[in-house]
Amino acid sequence: ACHSSGKAGGFLARGWGSGSTSGLHKLSFDLIEGLSKELSISSYRKISTLNVSGRKGRNVATWLDGDASSSLMDDTTAQVTPKELTQALLNAACKKGAKLQIGTVCGLNQENGAVTGVQLSDGQTIDCNKCVIAMGVWSTLLGDWIGDSESFPIEGIRSTSIIYKEGMEKLHKTEPYCLFCGEDNNGCHLEVYPRPEGEIYICGCGGSDHINGDRLRTGGDCEDAEKIIANPKRVKAAMNSFSSMVNIAKDKTPEITQACMRPCPPDALPMIGKVPQVKNVYIAAGHNCW
Repeated sequence: ACHSSGKAGGFLARGWGSGSTSGLHKLSFDLIEGLSKELSISSYRKISTLNVSGRKGRNVATWLDGDASSSLMDDTTAQVTPKELTQALLNAACKKGAKLQIGTVCGLNQENGAVTGVQLSDGQTIDCNKCVIAMGVWSTLLGDWIGDSESFPIEGIRSTSIIYKEGMEKLHKTEPYCLFCGEDNNGCHLEVYPRPEGEIYICGCGGSDHINGDRLRTGGDCEDAEKIIANPKRVKAAMNSFSSMVNIAKDKTPEITQACMRPCPPDALPMIGKVPQVKNVYIAAGHNCW
């Protein structure tokens, strides 16, 4: 996916929900576990999670050999690599008759209170009898397209992440643990996810930018996913924080630096379901990091 889910960590925690979203946490966790078996997704696995502080002390993982101490936080968590999951879901849908068309949506054709087509920026129109809006933070543009610009106030939280690939076998293969780290002197609160395929994904780099309104519209500095790039200062901060805890990272540079836009409505609750203003439009957006 081109927005946040394409660059997410892929961390799964069944019991971390609360309030009205608790059931959604459990349902989605179970659904991904089942789909991973059904679609043979190799990156899915159960993995324990550690709580980490920046003071040298006792550690569950031996590779936390710098200024760090850790304890078991949750042994029921899991992970999946978003790219593989997304591709597997797309392939399964295409086998059932779906067609992939890559383009930029710029509007909706409407007639008698219903959407009849999706307008693309290249001039094409895709006819439809039902329309699902699942564009991450850019789903807020739905309001503009149906003449109700205040109805979908989704804010984008632009966050930097980094990925190491080489020389990290002990982290992702020998002793794999996810880490949730406390706030440190670099302004980071790192989350570390060692992936089965050999990557070490790190987010929680701090300094996130909150983006809404015209910045997301045509002509804005965040009008499309290609413009969402890493903050070099936060990359450096994350590298310093990680290498202070893990000695083998001291002489390494992340192979990938990137950023994504986490979509977050004002009440922090996802927007899922039928759009009341139009007969045949549905929305699935605003899930933030969960």
